[in-house]
Amino acid sequence: MDVLIHLFVGLHIIGIAALLGGFLTQMKAMGQGTARFVPGMLHGALTMLVTGVVLIGLNQADDHHLDNIKLGVKLALLIVILGLVYVKRDEERVDKGVFGLVGLLTMANIFIAVLWT
Repeated sequence: MDVLIHLFVGLHIIGIAALLGGFLTQMKAMGQGTARFVPGMLHGALTMLVTGVVLIGLNQADDHHLDNIKLGVKLALLIVILGLVYVKRDEERVDKGVFGLVGLLTMANIFIAVLWT
């Protein structure tokens, strides 16, 4: 079971890397007002959602203690991120505020995962 959990943690990290990497590659464009949500950001957010749900199930099946409040906050942030990226995915230019919010929420999700104990 541990190998499976570690496999999905790795996939979860790949998803967050795709989302954050897509944001970081568009930072210069955001300064110019031409930033857009690249497909990798949507795929990364979806990967995070699927692997996160699987990780919750695997950890519960393995009788690990889970902090449901932390997971609920992370899920809420991810749903907002996913909703924004999905709705604005076809637009050539995304407002700086919306684009920055997605980056901020992504980083908040990372820090919640790492620092909330």
